[in-house]
Amino acid sequence: MRKLLRHKTKKMNTGKVVLGTLAGLAIGAIAGILFAPEKGSTTRKQIMDKGDDYIDELKSKFDDFVGSLNDKYESTKKDAEEFADKGKYKYDDAKKEVKNAAAEFKNNATTEIKHAIS
Repeated sequence: MRKLLRHKTKKMNTGKVVLGTLAGLAIGAIAGILFAPEKGSTTRKQIMDKGDDYIDELKSKFDDFVGSLNDKYESTKKDAEEFADKGKYKYDDAKKEVKNAAAEFKNNATTEIKHAIS
C-alpha cells in the first residue's frame, strides 16, 4: 500500500513538473513574440502558430496520460482477478477439507456407536 502511495505521489509530482514546464514554455514564447520587432499581423500569426503547437503537444500529453491510466486500470483489474481466483481456490480447498473432516467424523462416530451397541 505504501509503495502504491509513493508511486501515485511520484506520478502526481511528475505531472505537476510537466504542466509547470509547459506553462513556462508557453509564457516565454508568447512574451518573446510580443516583444519581437515584427509587424502586428506577423506577430499574431506567430502567436496562433505557437498556440496550435502547444495545443497539439497538450493533446499528445493528455493521450499519453489517458493511456497510462488505462494501463494502470487493466493491471489493477488483472491483479484483482488473480487475487479473487486465489481466494476462490483457497475457499474451495478449505471447503473440501471440512467436508472430508465431517465425513471422517461421521464414519468414526458411526463406528463407535456400532461398537457401543454390540
